[in-house]
Amino acid sequence: MATTKPVTVLDLRRMKAERQKITMLTAYDAMFARLVDEGGVDVILVGDSLGMVVQGHKNTLPVTIEHMAYHGAAVARSVERAHVVVDMPFLSYHVSIEEAVRNAGMLLKNGAHSVKLEGGAERADTIRALVDAQIPVMAHIGLTPQSFHAQGGFKVQGRGNEAAERLMRDALAVQEAGAYSLVLEGIPDVLATEISAALEIPTIGIGAGSGCDGQVLVIYDLLGMDKSFKPKFVKRYAQLQDAITGAVGEYVEEVRSGAFPDDAHSFHDKKRAAAAAPAAVEAGAPRLRAVYGPSES
Repeated sequence: MATTKPVTVLDLRRMKAERQKITMLTAYDAMFARLVDEGGVDVILVGDSLGMVVQGHKNTLPVTIEHMAYHGAAVARSVERAHVVVDMPFLSYHVSIEEAVRNAGMLLKNGAHSVKLEGGAERADTIRALVDAQIPVMAHIGLTPQSFHAQGGFKVQGRGNEAAERLMRDALAVQEAGAYSLVLEGIPDVLATEISAALEIPTIGIGAGSGCDGQVLVIYDLLGMDKSFKPKFVKRYAQLQDAITGAVGEYVEEVRSGAFPDDAHSFHDKKRAAAAAPAAVEAGAPRLRAVYGPSES
């Protein structure tokens, strides 16, 4: 990393003003957080996508605020430079503004630098209340995974003039409410470019083209750890599924054959081994005599 100075929300605003692209990746545990941070990423998102890639659910809805606090704390403890934003999961900010502030505060108490929530104009009052409570908020519009039932599945949003205008209004509304940044997910590239140009706050795109002020990907997708998952917007910078399963297969083979652990991967006590050697030879003598016959000496 070029510097260990922590990235703040003010730095992200400055990066947009200076037309410096913002990089964001997900991490859900201490090891990946450290590696992603060392790689130089600006923002680490502890996403509720952990419900799918870590917990094995088919969507993000089962994730709880306790889950997010736990994973957020693990990530925050391992980061020196990157800004850590933690997702507010489904129903953690929908019931009441008071509950939203309480839950967001829990995430910050566990190490988050800011929180992210889904929704546009309908979340403006909640965003405003969080900001009033000194909790920085990253907003998220377009394809919003917590709303996939209402949106008819994981589909591109904002196609057509009416839908595009609605998303533009949402973007302006969350900015006016005080959000410091905005994720644009699953929308046409031209619309994302228009929204980015209209806003003073930075936009982070995922499946939204190159006109955003930054980009985010799920770390497991970037590393190619699931070849069956092939969304158009994902670029694989490594192919780790084959590397990982290959390494595991080699380990299994060596353990079963006795090749691992070998002498180089074992601890030794030379004095005890020397003392035990004659006894071991004598213990094996009856078996050797039975196979080879009595000694001629």
